[in-house]
Amino acid sequence: MGMELEMISPCNPIDPANDITGRKVSWWLDNAPVSSYSCVYSFLSDSYESSYSLHHLCGFFKQRSCFLDLVSKVHVCLHSYDMVHYGHSNQLRQAKAMGDYLVVGVHTDEEIAKHKGPPVFTQAERYKMIHATKWVDEIVEGAPYVTTLETLDKYNCDFCVHGDDITLTVDGKDTYDEVKRMGRYRECKRTQGVSTTDLVGRMLLLTKSHHSNVDNADYQLHKDNFGKGPKGHSPWTGVSQFLQTSQKIIQFASGKEPQPGDTIIYVAGAFDLFHIGHVDFLETVHKQAEKPYVIVGLHFDQEVNRYKGKNYPIMNIHERTLSVLACRYVSEVVIGAPYAVGKDLLDHFKVDLVCHGKTEVFSDTDGTDPYAEPKKRGIFRVLDSSNNLTTDVIVQRIIENRLQFEARNQKKEAKEMAVIEALKNKEDLQKTEAAITNN
Repeated sequence: MGMELEMISPCNPIDPANDITGRKVSWWLDNAPVSSYSCVYSFLSDSYESSYSLHHLCGFFKQRSCFLDLVSKVHVCLHSYDMVHYGHSNQLRQAKAMGDYLVVGVHTDEEIAKHKGPPVFTQAERYKMIHATKWVDEIVEGAPYVTTLETLDKYNCDFCVHGDDITLTVDGKDTYDEVKRMGRYRECKRTQGVSTTDLVGRMLLLTKSHHSNVDNADYQLHKDNFGKGPKGHSPWTGVSQFLQTSQKIIQFASGKEPQPGDTIIYVAGAFDLFHIGHVDFLETVHKQAEKPYVIVGLHFDQEVNRYKGKNYPIMNIHERTLSVLACRYVSEVVIGAPYAVGKDLLDHFKVDLVCHGKTEVFSDTDGTDPYAEPKKRGIFRVLDSSNNLTTDVIVQRIIENRLQFEARNQKKEAKEMAVIEALKNKEDLQKTEAAITNN
């Protein structure tokens, strides 16, 4: 293979950037001394020339029982990821920060239906949504609902990550009990103000409070009643208000400026309930250039409501911003973009191409075509992503299964409240025993 053994001795370490290639990795791993592993791992973390994924390399390192500090960087998140929203994305962002390689396990439709109730999205749709999240390195399709040590070992993962809420099986058991007891469980903060329950409620109750005055009666009724179990609201499933911060936007943003040679592509819309239809469209946009820099313009809530009507958008401008920023095909987001794609916007961002999908283009308030300027410049392109899923279709799915979703949410919240009550009773008992001991 053109590599001598003495080249990789501890006394004469190799230069991985010059000597390690995809064809040599297998040979090198079988012949190199363990003292050199950190060298190749660091290199492969930055370069994907090798046919080995980092996850498989870590499995190899584990078998050699060396460099355990390196393999602790591989971890897994397991979830249903139904109606993927920015709360899920924030969990994955936090999980990725705990290591270098993130494996995400996604449950099947059958598993979700058994333990939680009917999913809104199919498993194929959910797999692709998670793959499109920029912090995800690898997905495991059809991951078991109960996380075991066997699952972690099978995918060469040292620990799993979940939010600080609780996930229960159909019979009320903690799905992470085994890995918690063995010290292979990590926790990240749940994002307040968003849940699948809340989003489903907005669609079913047709409230506009999520993008208007949160003090009005509609919002309070929605917040107090939707999905409420017989023992009150669970802090994990109940509805609460999302508070956007500049720090959260910074955490989600790529922070990358366009580079020389990049093709700057602009798209605009509501991107409400960010879903697989949006992902397929943005992936198609991303493929329009060799070095794409995709900018998404998000319309203000009032603008979306003007051309969509009803209680649209389901998600407000702050929520939609984070959802879009989490997509791996997006480089930048314009928050509150003008509806008409005019000269100032095109010149400011030095836009090379403007794209739109096959969905209807509504006229501006004055009846003009919002894409008149890019069409005039010859930089407008209509793309067909071959995916006809829209936000309207998702809402229709929810409405058609209203009773099932309401029952699902009430059942889930009732189980969570039972756990909370049991934990409180245990805590009270421990306090009583401690007081007796001290006396």
